[in-house]
Amino acid sequence: MGRTGLEVADIFRIRGPAYREVHGHAMSSAQRQVMRAIEICRTAVLGGHVDKCDRCGHRRISYNSCANRHCNKCQSLARAKWLAKHNTQLLPVSYFHLVFTVPDQIAAVALQNKKVVYGDEGEPSRRTSAGAVLRTVRKCARVSRFARKRTLRILSGEH
Repeated sequence: MGRTGLEVADIFRIRGPAYREVHGHAMSSAQRQVMRAIEICRTAVLGGHVDKCDRCGHRRISYNSCANRHCNKCQSLARAKWLAKHNTQLLPVSYFHLVFTVPDQIAAVALQNKKVVYGDEGEPSRRTSAGAVLRTVRKCARVSRFARKRTLRILSGEH
């Protein structure tokens, strides 16, 4: 199966030397080592071996990996296993991650009144919907009418 598009390693190989020239003084030795490991992962630099099909004789060169924990190629199997394990815990529903920013006045109130603003952890999942965001904004609207209008505009897609 062939590669499609650029990989992090490609970008590091193409732009890494120039980046290190400009920013190398601010990088730790560990950061430079990770960058280098990703650049040379699964290349001839690390050596490799030849796989041969017993039936047809087809040969394929497989290069050794860097085994660095920061390398997306080396960690892809671990990531796939983790996802497979945790997918069994998901409910058969669509998930949405909602993030919204509130003005400082509401953030200060929320910090002191987490249960009122965010609800209980054990509360039903209906609190994790867009409706929950609107209910929270409505509760906080007493603090700032502007915040309610601004957040409602953001939720409706206006700028």
